[in-house]
Amino acid sequence: MNETVRLVRRAKAGAPVRAAAPRKEPSRTNDPERTQANILQVAEAEFGEKGLAGARIDAIAEATKTSKRMIYYYFGSKEGLYLAVLEEAYRRVRDVEAELHLQDLEPEEALRRLVAFTFDHHLHHESYIRLVMSENIHRGEYLAQSPRIQELNVPAIAAIRNLVERGVKAGVFRKGLDAVDIHASISALSFFNVSNRHTFGLIFKLDMQSPAYIAQRRDNVVEMIVRFVRKL
Repeated sequence: MNETVRLVRRAKAGAPVRAAAPRKEPSRTNDPERTQANILQVAEAEFGEKGLAGARIDAIAEATKTSKRMIYYYFGSKEGLYLAVLEEAYRRVRDVEAELHLQDLEPEEALRRLVAFTFDHHLHHESYIRLVMSENIHRGEYLAQSPRIQELNVPAIAAIRNLVERGVKAGVFRKGLDAVDIHASISALSFFNVSNRHTFGLIFKLDMQSPAYIAQRRDNVVEMIVRFVRKL
């Protein structure tokens, strides 16, 4: 029976009339941003584990339930996807750094928070470490093609420069410190703990993944950087 006729008859008979529930619009499955984000996430693990040469677009397509054609549509090529993954990895870490609100803390406390964050980030994002190692094997060939990479990393240096200047002004940091050099030291000490954990741990019979070792190493790295910048 036609729905309108049914409602009219029920109304004439004095029966309560219940309007038909509105028809739900089918949800949109065409979400380019979500699709690209999913591809980048899966591709980071694939490139991180196997490097550029060993990674397979077929595997990424299967894991993301999309097609090679769609991946190439978004990123142009395997190399284009690899570069996009690198940029996204750097963008994420810089975005989180911005949420540390270092400018709201006293200089030494801000520096301690930044070093601890970097150490923890590298510890929990091994694919990021592997990606950076892979790109260094390629001598930075693909990252050099990025029009965004310098811009992405400007905030990291600006934040360190700001807290160093505040520390010098407050009389707690020594003069003559370079923000890029401090950034390099923080990165190196945090990076090594992940990049060399297997070889270093094997040679010196250390369990570099034990909670006790990690906690001690984290404290040591923070303290080394703070003592390096502290005014004597």
